[in-house]
Amino acid sequence: MCLIYTERNRAVDERVIKVEALLANERIALREFRESDWEGVHSYASRGEVCRYQSWGPNTEAESQVFVQEIISDAAALPRKRYGFAVTLKTNDQLVGGGELNIHSVTNQTAEIGYIIHPAYWGQGIATDVARLLIDYGFKGLGMHRIYATCDPRNTGSERVLRKVGMQKEGQMRETILISDGWRDSMLFSVLRHEWK
Repeated sequence: MCLIYTERNRAVDERVIKVEALLANERIALREFRESDWEGVHSYASRGEVCRYQSWGPNTEAESQVFVQEIISDAAALPRKRYGFAVTLKTNDQLVGGGELNIHSVTNQTAEIGYIIHPAYWGQGIATDVARLLIDYGFKGLGMHRIYATCDPRNTGSERVLRKVGMQKEGQMRETILISDGWRDSMLFSVLRHEWK
């Protein structure tokens, strides 16, 4: 893939380089991953119920270690396109999940978000907080125009999160991801910068 480097790309890179990679609200913080986080990642990524609708997992210890290494490596890439964050509780820095924002087009100012939360913390609004922080960062920190997310139609919890943060359902794409029980459809949700509060 060839990236045509323009003045506009350079301006985005400079904004990205200067960005403070710590996002937080009153109860959670999103921070850059550390090598030692692999055990926290493994505590949820090794569980079947967490990866039920994903193309990966349940992870082995080695796969969780590789994931963390890839996130750290991608954080150093220029231009940076992958923003993977550890989701931690502000009270004790306990790792309870992960959140990502991936820039799919600098030219079209488009990014995708995703999140995974440890089941012990499901139903507490943490995924909603993560989605809000990622979207806010994408619009205000990275200058995106459109941010989208996908989820399996059977994943009603994730669908509720996406609707709660103000994303609109655009439609359903057929058989987009191969998971353990066969091909998975993906519902597509998005929000535009001018719609974001």
